[in-house]
Amino acid sequence: MRALVVTAVEAEADSVLTGLAGPVPHPDPGPGPRPLPGGYLVTRRDLPGIAFDVLAGGVGPAAAAAATATALAVGGGAYTLVVSAGIGGGFVPAAPPASLVVADAIVAADLGAQTPDGFLDVTALGFGRTVHLPPAELAARAAEATGALLAPVLTVSTVTGTAARAAELTARHPLAGAEAMEGFGVAEAAAAHGLPVLEIRAVSNAVGPRDRDAWRIGDALAALTEGFRVLGPVLATWGERHE
Repeated sequence: MRALVVTAVEAEADSVLTGLAGPVPHPDPGPGPRPLPGGYLVTRRDLPGIAFDVLAGGVGPAAAAAATATALAVGGGAYTLVVSAGIGGGFVPAAPPASLVVADAIVAADLGAQTPDGFLDVTALGFGRTVHLPPAELAARAAEATGALLAPVLTVSTVTGTAARAAELTARHPLAGAEAMEGFGVAEAAAAHGLPVLEIRAVSNAVGPRDRDAWRIGDALAALTEGFRVLGPVLATWGERHE
């Protein structure tokens, strides 16, 4: 099995790679980072039963979709699974800082139109889809293994920074666990290649008023590392059963 893990920035990719380096005995680090068209770099980790290619694809859904599509096209059909990973905001109290959220739905939360009667997503407008569903069994097993909350993860192009915006999102998506900026873009590219997608987020801050003093980015990156320490065997076992 071979999985493509897409993060936004290098710090997230480094946290994922650190998690994949242990505690599996003697993982093969594989070749060094290799370039892809567009200036992307992919780093490989070979673990028992599964290989991971880790890519920092940029911030936001458009950048994430472009990077993911590029890697999948260059990969020539070698991938079995695509994973969107990184840090994000958590909807408290369900997802406090330093916790993990695994998506049971990947939702484009601000893709649509504002109308006098409220927000309409592109599905309601008849222009496409706003939700991708990861494999239910895989998402549940990943959440159980990592101790994560299993809940929808919202993809936004503008990070929430006010109580009013947080309340609006919560009203539309009352079960949401986290928001981030890349998952739906990664999922769109994966779907175009007929591949399943998973999203895991480590919470760095509460969704709501922007308070940089309350951010716990270091703790979130450490949680992301710990999550990937246990995800390898989970994904490898799932892949064996679904080949």
